[in-house]
Amino acid sequence: MSAVATPPAGTAVRTPARDRVRAQPRVRELLIAAAGLSALLGLSLALRTTAIHAAFWIDEGLSVGIASHSFTDIPSVLRQDGSPPLYYMLLHLWIAVFGDGQGATHALSVAFALATVPIAWWGGRSMFGPRAGWCAAGLAALNPFLTYYAQETRMYALVAVLGLLVAVLQLQVFVFRRRAFVVPFALALTALVYTHNWGLFLAVGTLAAMVPAVRFAPDRRGVLRDAAIAYGITGLLYAAWLPSLLFQAAHTGAPWAERPGLGDVLGPITGLLGGQVVPLGLLLAGGAGLATIAQAPRGDVVADRRRAAMWTLVVLPAAALAVAWTASQVSPAYTGRYFAILVGPVLLLAGVGLAHAGRLGLVALAIILALWFDPRTSTISHKSDVRAVAAGVRGSLQAGDLVISVHPEQVPVLHYYFPPNLRWATSLGPMPDPGVFDWRDAEDRLKAARPTPTLNRLVSTMGPGQTLVLALPIIRTGAWGAPWTALVRRRSSQWQRVADRDPRLVRIAAEPRFGHRRLPRGIRTVLYRVVRP
Repeated sequence: MSAVATPPAGTAVRTPARDRVRAQPRVRELLIAAAGLSALLGLSLALRTTAIHAAFWIDEGLSVGIASHSFTDIPSVLRQDGSPPLYYMLLHLWIAVFGDGQGATHALSVAFALATVPIAWWGGRSMFGPRAGWCAAGLAALNPFLTYYAQETRMYALVAVLGLLVAVLQLQVFVFRRRAFVVPFALALTALVYTHNWGLFLAVGTLAAMVPAVRFAPDRRGVLRDAAIAYGITGLLYAAWLPSLLFQAAHTGAPWAERPGLGDVLGPITGLLGGQVVPLGLLLAGGAGLATIAQAPRGDVVADRRRAAMWTLVVLPAAALAVAWTASQVSPAYTGRYFAILVGPVLLLAGVGLAHAGRLGLVALAIILALWFDPRTSTISHKSDVRAVAAGVRGSLQAGDLVISVHPEQVPVLHYYFPPNLRWATSLGPMPDPGVFDWRDAEDRLKAARPTPTLNRLVSTMGPGQTLVLALPIIRTGAWGAPWTALVRRRSSQWQRVADRDPRLVRIAAEPRFGHRRLPRGIRTVLYRVVRP
């Protein structure tokens, strides 16, 4: 008969009943988390689908046009555009399943925006405590920048969720020393730089943020070793795209952008946070909370790590912003939507600050969320009138007619809404692939393309009785002062004058009545009948 092992004296004996008692708080915590996140996600979904069927504007038409190409051709197509390929390849797969309708393609961005909520909750909770997790998740659920770009067929919602994931994983790996996240951090950073070129600025920000991470680390050599592994993986994976990036930098750029001044350094941050009032509230309440973290007694492991994480999270977006502004002095590309790279780190930092500001933080959070919960869709729904204009001229067109867009990058969205089997051209000349605008040396090409000879060549390809549609931009703002937009403004008046004076063309209609004349981006069409080639 075998002896029964007896536990040493003083050793607690585990029993099923004891295990059940210990598991009860954990189960309760999980149920509360699931219920809370479900509520936030439901609220966020309701807010971020109010304009899900809104009409496309210029860049959204371009997104669908690029994504409509073969999956393997998309990287080479983007040599004409200046963007990395990840978002477009994901959109291609999405369209293959759900179609290329406005609601269908916007839904992909909605999914990315919703993903910020659980990631913000996990990041805040796992490193700064439950209150920080809920504060960060609440901010992510209602943030107006994410609400806007959740309903746009562009990559900015994906950029935002990846930027947040990069920030969270950097803290997990290099501050809280959870080494299992080394490879996920590298993959998230790689995905970000393959989604938008401004991801490179955030990557530089993560390098700058390594300074406080290393400064406060008890095992600096281990942190540096893990950093070498993570950035080495990212560098190896990104190396394949470097030739395309260098080509794009030399030939595409953003000639439509203006060089930012000193007053523009922090200007777009107000767009991230929904106006002038919220940043001030966050600065006061969130700043007070961050000050309590910075002033916590030294020597306590939890307090020291949170202090290191706080400074790392401060340096990350600040350094990225400084690099972006500096780079735009050389090659202007400083526009509010690109600040999607900063949304995640800023919201996480704000959530942490509010969580540590006591009652002041909770009151500020409640006020901010109330200000952010705005289901009105005017700014989201009315970005362009191309859909309405296309519906107005559809009955006047037939296969083989020619559409000339004097605002060249409008062609992809025009092509999306106009009838099929038309021919396409811009003020640069024929456009064989209307789904993509070729930005390569576009400003020099537009300067060289004089309106009269360009129109002569285009009209010579048409026969009597065919219709020529001249699509002209409606310019309502003095912001058209960048090199590209100023040239488009000048070409617009020149092209209409040349077309009106061409003896081969007879104006049959001008369609200013279609669409919404107060939209920030609009077109008007002038229709001509060809009387002789």
